[in-house]
Amino acid sequence: MNDANAAPLLTRLTEAGRPAVAFVLDGRPAHAMEGDTVLTAVLTQGNRLRETEFSGEPRAGFCMMGACQDCWMMLEDGTRLRACSTFIAPGMRLLSSIGKGHRHE
Repeated sequence: MNDANAAPLLTRLTEAGRPAVAFVLDGRPAHAMEGDTVLTAVLTQGNRLRETEFSGEPRAGFCMMGACQDCWMMLEDGTRLRACSTFIAPGMRLLSSIGKGHRHE
């Protein structure tokens, strides 16, 4: 998903003392902070939230309040969630692209 050489889209400036939360993004270990949304957790790791299932273009969210449908992501088990309004949870296994590791049924 995210180019290993690209800087993260978001940089944490404050609240660095909150407990860490481990999660998995596209099969790779990642970390966030307790209380982060999925959107914040992913965008502090790389330069995009997800790739659109229609064209593969990068997306990073749009309205940031759950109205625009631009931040939908998928868990490895196929569950869809809105990254801007879902809090990161320990062990969460996120996919940035619907085709990665997901069975189409």
